[in-house]
Amino acid sequence: MEGEAMRRGRLVTRLGLALSLLVALVVAAGCGGDDDDGDSGDTTAAAEEGPITIGAAVDQTDLMQFFDGPALAAAQIEAEQINAEGGVDGRDIEFEVEDTRLEPARTKSVAEDMIAGGADVLWVTCDVDWATPSIQEGINAGVLTVAPCIGTDQMGPKRFGDAGQLAYSFGNVAQDEGAALAELASDKGWKSANVVTDESIAYTQNACQAFKLRFEELGGEIASDETFTEGDGTINSVVNRVNGSDADMIAICATTQEDLPAFVSGVRGGGNETPIAGPWSIDGAFWLPKDPQVSNNIYVITYASIYGDDPNPDVRKLIAEMKKQGAEPATGGFVTGAAALQGIVEAIEENGGSTDGEALASTVEGFDGLDTISGSVSFSPDFHTAFGREYRVIEIKNGEPRFTGLIKAGEPVSFD
Repeated sequence: MEGEAMRRGRLVTRLGLALSLLVALVVAAGCGGDDDDGDSGDTTAAAEEGPITIGAAVDQTDLMQFFDGPALAAAQIEAEQINAEGGVDGRDIEFEVEDTRLEPARTKSVAEDMIAGGADVLWVTCDVDWATPSIQEGINAGVLTVAPCIGTDQMGPKRFGDAGQLAYSFGNVAQDEGAALAELASDKGWKSANVVTDESIAYTQNACQAFKLRFEELGGEIASDETFTEGDGTINSVVNRVNGSDADMIAICATTQEDLPAFVSGVRGGGNETPIAGPWSIDGAFWLPKDPQVSNNIYVITYASIYGDDPNPDVRKLIAEMKKQGAEPATGGFVTGAAALQGIVEAIEENGGSTDGEALASTVEGFDGLDTISGSVSFSPDFHTAFGREYRVIEIKNGEPRFTGLIKAGEPVSFD
């Protein structure tokens, strides 16, 4: 299934920490700034009375545009709705968007410019490595720094030390996502699993590690444990070993690059009809092999169903609005953008309208079951990436994805 949409989608989820994946999206830069031309000499009061500016240092031209774009588009639509309803304590939300191009020096300078220009919150790209130059600028300046969809536990003190108290992601932490996948396997009655891990990114490694730990806690048995690195040329050998190992299911944590469709085709082509299940990083229909008999008996857990059947009417409404704007999402990951903005707004409101970074960060860390369009999300001192969502279970049957239910992790897995 070659073509532009598939190429873009595969590029995205290769980077989907965390996740991927996606159709091209041109992100419209929001005009903003919190300058106030009033006569008051109290600049602090003027800033609190002006627009709430979110400086988005994101990729609009390179690989991450296909990941950053949908989340940002969803957040901008959410901002329009909030503004139409009176804003946050009477203040509009404005996005100031600049393209980092994934260039480290530019990523740093973009963040510097936004902070110098008075950005109240810094919004960064959905890959912690590429986002690091901007994250460091934000947290060192004392600004709440948010990624909508980083999927590892690196967005916080674990990577950035004490200053990382200001850094958060509204993506699913892999320890939660992998655990939810294990809960799905248990609910399905699958007692044994062949596990296949793409080691190219930390997110996929952590997701499968969490799956294995929780699956065994639930009484499951790991029949085989295979690894590969995207593009290393070993996927056919992995297919042969998996086809030679009898298990109730195959858990694969991979990206939607060439090796994932090759793996599925190889397994099904070998006459192996064992259910295949994976985390959000294998979401989307764009990567599926064309043969519907090959793209069959596959399960995905994800943030939202993009197939017209999500159980939340607000999600369906958001998808419809994104389609109107030419930003149709290719996976459920888009919804994290709207959820991240809702979390930022909730923190500001709980602090009486203040955008002080330390105060907002303390509030976000204390979120326990915060209600968002993506479901309930929680944070903790250990996890500055979200956990606790109720995942959508997507079943791919004869090449057609459809929503089939909901699943939760219970508690995220803790790695020693």
